[in-house]
Amino acid sequence: SLAMPVGFYDVKYLTTEGGAPEALDHRIPPFLYDLVPQGAGRKFLSNMLHLADSDGVELPLLMAGAFNPIGSLRVNTAVAFYERESKKLSGGSYDFSHGVDFEDIQLKSEKFLRELSLHAMLASGTTGVQGAAPKYLLTKDNQGLWHPDMGLPDMHASEHWLLKLPRGRSQDDRLVLRNEAAYLRVAKACELRTHADPMYVDDMLFVRRFDRVVTDNEVTRLHQESLASLAGHRGFAVKTSHNELLNAMRKHVSDPLEETIEYLKRDVLNQAMRNTDNHARNTAIQRFSNGVVALTPIFDFAPMYKDPEMVPRAVQWTDARGNVIRDWVGIFNSLELEKSDMQRCASEMVDFSEEVGNLAEICLSCGVDKSVIDECQSSIERTANDLTTLRR
Repeated sequence: SLAMPVGFYDVKYLTTEGGAPEALDHRIPPFLYDLVPQGAGRKFLSNMLHLADSDGVELPLLMAGAFNPIGSLRVNTAVAFYERESKKLSGGSYDFSHGVDFEDIQLKSEKFLRELSLHAMLASGTTGVQGAAPKYLLTKDNQGLWHPDMGLPDMHASEHWLLKLPRGRSQDDRLVLRNEAAYLRVAKACELRTHADPMYVDDMLFVRRFDRVVTDNEVTRLHQESLASLAGHRGFAVKTSHNELLNAMRKHVSDPLEETIEYLKRDVLNQAMRNTDNHARNTAIQRFSNGVVALTPIFDFAPMYKDPEMVPRAVQWTDARGNVIRDWVGIFNSLELEKSDMQRCASEMVDFSEEVGNLAEICLSCGVDKSVIDECQSSIERTANDLTTLRR
């Protein structure tokens, strides 16, 4: 962890209201929560381990499920668990010569489903990806065939992909996933940090992974860590603010000013495009081989206001007393920045307001559903107008 260098771990204490020590805090360190399976992967693994899912089972889930998480870390007990269980499920080792072509995936052919089921949700990595929607990690080989991620040796890998399915079976679930691909194109058009173009095919979203770099038959796994970890959050859904997350990020990135501007622009787009799913693990940093630390490309950017489960906006801007701030002048007044950095950020946001004002046209050209554009029109106009007040 960037926030917790290798060394002795200081055991924290839970305290009573009076401040007296009450008991040892046995929770795992913050960065390990990034590796704990969530959503469909957590449910699958809990059933496999015969565990009643609760807040107290992170350690056994980590020790069994963190064999191939996003990023560069893995847990040795989980690797051993995977090797043992995958042999039971497949009747032996995976034969990587049996990859499937894209048409098999698109048609959800018997061959493709058999390849996934042979390794259940293990080789395809669902336990390594957090979030509520069903996800699979797939790797494309040098011949263009697709495999469960853990089934293909690095020397044969050419591309790494995340396959994402709708969270549920409703029309709105499919709408959200379909427009996530378009939203990522919008982010690219607005010059936010993005990766390769996504693909949306028959209710399946394919997103190129950015935590892996393939060069000359070698795979480099990049360190990735959520802002929740950098802020020291031990657990899920810990209450926080943009101010806390931004300050935590700025301590570790190589260029705090540039990353601050990127962070602010992302929240502008989240507000304008009504992406309410902005919890602290939906933003992360990565460390490249040359040591540069920066925000990852944007991910989980979608019209989540349409989600049938009504996902609320989890992270807000707040003042020193914890009161929510909604206007951008107030937000800037709450930022802990040097005057020169504040002026540069304000100038960038004023310039960005013109792009935000044109979001309806940008969205249309990027394939966002017309109904979504219409429903976001008022938030687009409000956000663009609010940003212009930063001129003062």
